[in-house]
Amino acid sequence: MPKHGFMTAKAIGNRIKSKGLQKLRWFCQMCSKQCRDENGFKCHTMSESHQRMLLLVAENPHKVVDSFSEEFESTFLAQLKRTKNTLRVSANVFYNEYIADKEHLHMNATRWSTLTEFIKYLGRTGKCIVDETPKGWFLQYIDRDPETIARQKELDRRNKAEKDDETRQREAMEIMMRRDREAAAARGESLDEPVGTELVREDGQKVEFAVPLRKAAGAAVSVDAASAFKAQMKAASGSASDGSSKASSGQKRKKSALELIKEEEEAKKLAKLQRLEAEVGARAQRRDYWLTPGIVVKVVNKKVGEGKYYKAKGVVKEVIDRYGAKVKVFDPKATLTLDQDDCETVIPKAGRAVLLVNGPHVGIEATIRSIETDRFSCTVELTQGSRRGQVVADVPYEDVCKLHVD
Repeated sequence: MPKHGFMTAKAIGNRIKSKGLQKLRWFCQMCSKQCRDENGFKCHTMSESHQRMLLLVAENPHKVVDSFSEEFESTFLAQLKRTKNTLRVSANVFYNEYIADKEHLHMNATRWSTLTEFIKYLGRTGKCIVDETPKGWFLQYIDRDPETIARQKELDRRNKAEKDDETRQREAMEIMMRRDREAAAARGESLDEPVGTELVREDGQKVEFAVPLRKAAGAAVSVDAASAFKAQMKAASGSASDGSSKASSGQKRKKSALELIKEEEEAKKLAKLQRLEAEVGARAQRRDYWLTPGIVVKVVNKKVGEGKYYKAKGVVKEVIDRYGAKVKVFDPKATLTLDQDDCETVIPKAGRAVLLVNGPHVGIEATIRSIETDRFSCTVELTQGSRRGQVVADVPYEDVCKLHVD
């Protein structure tokens, strides 16, 4: 039977049906084939091309899943960078925008079973900044493009150059002031800065200034400008409040505005340097692996044992190549070989023993003091080492794990 023409009612109806998203349960990711109904999907699964694709995938299923996962991650991050850049956005909202494309790669073909698991993976690998709120998960793309980094460095260099100009001007002013003080000291004078006092006057009283008249031309001035200015300031301070000069003579000289600004900038620089050193130290002490023998973990991958061991707890018996482990599951009893991405740490109740598996105190046993569920962290008290008895606050959930007690 010949095919329908391009403008026939049958052909137009087929094109209308094929527009937009179809049901995910009738989509074959291996063949990239979308069927419109159950009968079409059944016919496709029985076709020779689908059977050949099944045989190819069965030879190395992990390689196929890894390739789908890499493609899904790259396209997801590319669209996030292109549309949102470094803007903080809701994970669910952006995922709906991503799957609006009919040709997108479906998540059920990757190693991530849920969107939450994928968002946690992006945060754990440092590709995005993620945080959980009462409104759901939010993510923010971290732009590590060389051009962006170079542009940011150039901007920082310009800002530093501007600050250097201001610093040079400030240093030049300080040098001029120091020279004036040295010249005054050589003449046996003191250029201490005058102490300002509050102007007190009655209602309606006029403010008068005594300005000395200039002598006739050619006459020598008996008092130099510095001495005259000093005498005027002493007279003004004495007339403002009786005895204030005697009371303030024993007090420490007040710092000028320039000295206060300088001290404040030095304090800011010192605080910034200490903060940067602390951040660098914390990053240097963190590791990308955390599995340790003797801790209790929870299985979070629904594909392990076809969901039979999902959310099951077990104890780590042996660590394999840092990122894998043999886990003895409690119920149902079994020994599984898992990757660290397939499990998560277990946080016990307050008062129970835990082990710090990451961070600056890695490998030290502690006791849970309190759990802050709103910040996804807890407060622990160290029970080992030279810092025994020290209380550490705001320890993330992923850095603490329950110890197995026989």
